[in-house]
Amino acid sequence: MSDVKWIKLSTDIFDNRKIRQIEKMPDGDAIIVIWLKLLILAGDVNDGGLVYFTKDIPYTDQLLATQFDRPLATVQFALRTFESFSMIEIVDDVICVSNWEKYQNVESLERIREQTRKRVAKHRELKKLEACNVTETLRNAPDIDIEEDKEVEKEKEHSISDKKRFKPPTVEEVRAYCEERQNSVDAQHFVDYYEARDWKLGKVKMKSWQAAVRTWERNDNASSSNNRSAEKSTKQWNIHYD
Repeated sequence: MSDVKWIKLSTDIFDNRKIRQIEKMPDGDAIIVIWLKLLILAGDVNDGGLVYFTKDIPYTDQLLATQFDRPLATVQFALRTFESFSMIEIVDDVICVSNWEKYQNVESLERIREQTRKRVAKHRELKKLEACNVTETLRNAPDIDIEEDKEVEKEKEHSISDKKRFKPPTVEEVRAYCEERQNSVDAQHFVDYYEARDWKLGKVKMKSWQAAVRTWERNDNASSSNNRSAEKSTKQWNIHYD
């Protein structure tokens, strides 16, 4: 994570069709305030659009209601709306703001990344000089025990890490898992959706595709309930959704 503590909002944010639809909903103004507070919270967490209390404690709707000082029911409805409008994703109970890059200043981020690259290059150069000094010491004192070269250790660590690296599932694997859970998730659509996004949740690489399937499963169940509520709300408020 870089030391960036801001978010970028467009001046035409209220011309956005999703925001305009939200404005027409019951408690629309409150939901928009929750959206802005969620963006600010993601900026404060500063981890690629992820929103969590700590890395080990995800934000629940109850924690967010307390954080935002809003009624629990309003926060729950807001989260369902954001998720159905693809404004957020929730995987393993962790909220991730979709398309987080557009809320960040790309030029400033690139400058920070370039500074980071320079610091890393300088650090590696120092390590190479230290390695040369160790080699010279070994020539002069061959009987002294020296720990293994740190670069070799790093390669071993990377090798172990590669074994644990996420492996995208096949359509057959997803379909078998969905049949096991007896849900209605479309395995082909699931694989196509995440392949198009390089198996990432926002900017973060997916760790468990099974967890993502369970999230889709919950969303399907919630969507069925939301559709029934939306039909009733549409009749009441005469709202047309794109």
